[in-house]
Amino acid sequence: MPTKNRLELAADSWDHREVRALNEVIRSRRFTMGPKVLAFEQAFAKKIGRKYAVMSNSGSSANLIGIASYFFRKKRPLQAGDEVIVPCVSWATTYYPLHQYGLKLRFVDVDLETLNYHLPSLERAITRKTRMIAAVSILGNPCEFDPILALCKKHGLYLFEDNCESLGARYRGKPTGTFGDVSTFSTFFSHHISTMEGGLTCTDDFETYCLLRSLRNHGWTRDQDPGSPIFKKRPRDFFEAYRFILPGYNVRPGELQGAVGLVQLKKLDHFVAVRRKNAAHFQALFAGHPTFIIQREIGESSWFAFTFIVRPELPFSRERALPHLKRAGIHYRVVTGGNFLRHDVAKYVDLVDTGSKNADLVHDRGFFVGNHPFDIRREIDLLHKALSKV
Repeated sequence: MPTKNRLELAADSWDHREVRALNEVIRSRRFTMGPKVLAFEQAFAKKIGRKYAVMSNSGSSANLIGIASYFFRKKRPLQAGDEVIVPCVSWATTYYPLHQYGLKLRFVDVDLETLNYHLPSLERAITRKTRMIAAVSILGNPCEFDPILALCKKHGLYLFEDNCESLGARYRGKPTGTFGDVSTFSTFFSHHISTMEGGLTCTDDFETYCLLRSLRNHGWTRDQDPGSPIFKKRPRDFFEAYRFILPGYNVRPGELQGAVGLVQLKKLDHFVAVRRKNAAHFQALFAGHPTFIIQREIGESSWFAFTFIVRPELPFSRERALPHLKRAGIHYRVVTGGNFLRHDVAKYVDLVDTGSKNADLVHDRGFFVGNHPFDIRREIDLLHKALSKV
């Protein structure tokens, strides 16, 4: 819990049940990926409504193997030089796997209120070379999937869904992370459920599932399900257990992560419900605020955090607000990663900037504060009091 008059960016959501699960793994002496991870994968897929889930050691790794899987499909694989549309505002590891596999990134501006795609800009950005849209639901707030899916259908595009910040959110009653051909989640410490470090890549396609399992685990044939379509087993081959078929990685999680995930997953509905109660209080205080734009909810957000953008028509920046937060003991940071195009690393990426006016405002005038899976309404009152001095 946060200390009195203090609002952290992230906080522990574990109790004795997670500790007991860890101790059970320690007593078992089985630490490498095994039955606990498999059980968590199956429970997670069932919970969100997907056929398959593959756990890895982080949400970033989940993105990595998710993007890689598109390149090894038997039909319509992606190829280096293909274009993928991405939002200007997201976490860095949304973009890195796309770059590392040789894709050309077309950056599209965000909506200043939802912080997700500015939909007219998204539609204008599609070219004959575009093969994929990467949809990122920012900070718990679902993308507007209906028009995005319509564009994918119209132009024959893949939809990759980075849902690492938005577990538990819903769009038209359907969980986010179930719209893309491939979707990813993070279970990092600060996220909606925590396995210390961890991530999941989900799909409803069996071939993709088999590719993900191989890519996660050295690119070998071990762990493949019976009937896997990505290789043919050779009888009585001494090397079969160490047969490499894909240029994969070692991004496996451990049994400790799987065991904790099983406990945390049972708490997810409660965690999201409490986050939404906190958000209702936040919205009641800050809706229509004369100084700040707050995030406009699409569908049912799982409210990772609370964002503020100093209104662009005002003659001062966020620097006027931050000292008041600091004095009140309220922690803050840039909105997700800000505008990726403004980071030094962008010079290494093959990209097209189709316009980033709103993303620049998010980068220069925005910040967020934490939300938590426990009651922080008193802390939100403190936040309101601190920002009323701006």
